[in-house]
Amino acid sequence: MKKYILFGIAALALTSCNDFLDQEPQDFGSSDSYYRTEHDLMIAANAFYEYLPANGSGSANTGLYADDAASDNMCKPSADITLYFGNKRVPDINPTPGTFTNTNWDFANFRGINFFLQKVEENKDIITGSQSSIDHYIGEAYFFRAWEHFRLLCNFGDAPILTKYLSDDPAELAEASKRYPRNEVARFIIQDLDQAIELMSTTPLEKGRLTKAAAYALKSRVALYEATWEKYHANTCFVPGNSKWLGKETWPDFAWKAGSAEAEINYFLDQAIDASEKAVEGRDLNGDYLSLFNSVDVSNIPEVILARYYMAGISAHSCSYYLKGGGGLGLTHQAVATYLMANGLPIYASGSGYGGDDTSYAELKDRDPRIGGKRTDDGTYVRNYGNTFDADAYRGYGIVRAAGYVKSGTDTVFYYKPPINKTGQDKSVTGYELNKWVNPSPDQLLQNGVTTAVPIFRSAECMLNYIEAYYEKNHNLGGKCDEYWKAIRARAGVDTDYQKTISRTDMAQEAVNDFGAYSRGALVDATLYNIRRERRCELMAEGRRQDDLKRWRAFDTMKEWQPEGFKLWAGMNTMYDDEELSSGISSSSESDYLRPLQAYTTSMVYNGYSFPKPHYLEPIPVSEFLLTIDPSTGKSTLTQNPGWPTDNAGLCDPNYNCD
Repeated sequence: MKKYILFGIAALALTSCNDFLDQEPQDFGSSDSYYRTEHDLMIAANAFYEYLPANGSGSANTGLYADDAASDNMCKPSADITLYFGNKRVPDINPTPGTFTNTNWDFANFRGINFFLQKVEENKDIITGSQSSIDHYIGEAYFFRAWEHFRLLCNFGDAPILTKYLSDDPAELAEASKRYPRNEVARFIIQDLDQAIELMSTTPLEKGRLTKAAAYALKSRVALYEATWEKYHANTCFVPGNSKWLGKETWPDFAWKAGSAEAEINYFLDQAIDASEKAVEGRDLNGDYLSLFNSVDVSNIPEVILARYYMAGISAHSCSYYLKGGGGLGLTHQAVATYLMANGLPIYASGSGYGGDDTSYAELKDRDPRIGGKRTDDGTYVRNYGNTFDADAYRGYGIVRAAGYVKSGTDTVFYYKPPINKTGQDKSVTGYELNKWVNPSPDQLLQNGVTTAVPIFRSAECMLNYIEAYYEKNHNLGGKCDEYWKAIRARAGVDTDYQKTISRTDMAQEAVNDFGAYSRGALVDATLYNIRRERRCELMAEGRRQDDLKRWRAFDTMKEWQPEGFKLWAGMNTMYDDEELSSGISSSSESDYLRPLQAYTTSMVYNGYSFPKPHYLEPIPVSEFLLTIDPSTGKSTLTQNPGWPTDNAGLCDPNYNCD
């Protein structure tokens, strides 16, 4: 189905074509002849699946696999504007009504979902077909309405709650744009997901469709997100119920639904624990970690709760095509350093067996197989400076393809030379190239021809959600924490004695490489940190990291931080000739490690990333404040997010006091 015209609240107010406003969404046909059969509902619900994350096709670094570049996990050739002050501005709306510029303040998707639910309610007595299937498709609409509200919650905190198909009445639109307290938005999301769980099928009606487990998985994610956001941002302008909260004028009588801020947090933690366990039920972890991300069909892998599928010639992406070389992407040295040794010890611990990072092979040898793979050192050292992508060399190894020995065939070991001197999509930005999403089959290495599935939810994430929520609530590892954590470690190929890891963890050393070691500017305890470490390693390059660092309030400590790559200037530079190292490469005088932000002295982030606190939330477009004026008061029904202007498309105030 064609994606219907973007049509948010602001667009409704801007357009002068009332005839269009009076029409039903064009994708859904006439209500006189449509929404009458089970098949009609299925076809209409199909359009909602476009809202799920995808791997991009048109250009490099677009898609779920690249989203971690907006965090401390990965880097792209260009700096991420969220991580520093100077280029992230309040967006506006293009002159063309309904065309939004660089903003998630977009309500087009709600229009189709709520229209669907409205028509189903109107026609409920005449829709023909299997009642269980009819119920399921209605449940899908509730799921996607929850999905879209969660998008608003993550980006804006307080957000509108949209439950009906809106007319073009300006007063109705202004009222609908009112932002509800974030905890109430999260509660509404859970309510919609409970409705979806009640209606949807336990097993997929067809490959790639939602199930009850997917709704439980989203509920698990939402509840943990809100609980930890409220905990770590408590008593700041980012959470309701205090004098710093900017929503107090709209909601002067605000009160926590659970009775107190602490009780509200515990409510969401309980929801996360329960939903996580239900999502995981009956779903063992898959033995082959990489096959979760480089397989065309994952429908027979129980761990994958929901995945997005592609078809050659109809829909395809370019993930493997770009990542087979430099990819214009790379993991950071800090991310690589966080992974344990396979024996469960941190790399700095006595007896860990860590070989240092003078070469990437030594750095990755005997590490957590998720990062290093099961590599073999046969004592042979053959320098092959070619950059040809050798499928056999990478099949079965970890998520990083880096400079170092890589097994090829039966007895050849070669030294891979990352193209750090290239540009754009061909560049290896850090020297640690992402292998996690690569399918090395020749037919999967074509631009716009890759059909590997994209997992959206899997049981490993839900296990991690459970462990974190349980520990945050109870301050111990009871319940199913031990079972789940050992299962994750066992599948990874890491010693399952996580208590050994905790006891040998030095938080001061972990803080050097992991912002997750902090919340509110203070180090967390070693147990909670190792829960966060496991999450970082298991979900690397799956687009969850920035949200995690935001909900933990971990970005507070990002001050002049330099993302680093491999240790170039300690011997690995001999792989390259002088011309290759003459431009686009950071100087050895700055660091032995490759530093992407210092590749050019003219860069405005040459001194590193410093995260401005207003960037914890996105700004609302300027024009929205003019479009939502209440005629009775002369004031907008909207409030801007902390530190952002309402009267111009400007920068935030980096010194805004959120505390």
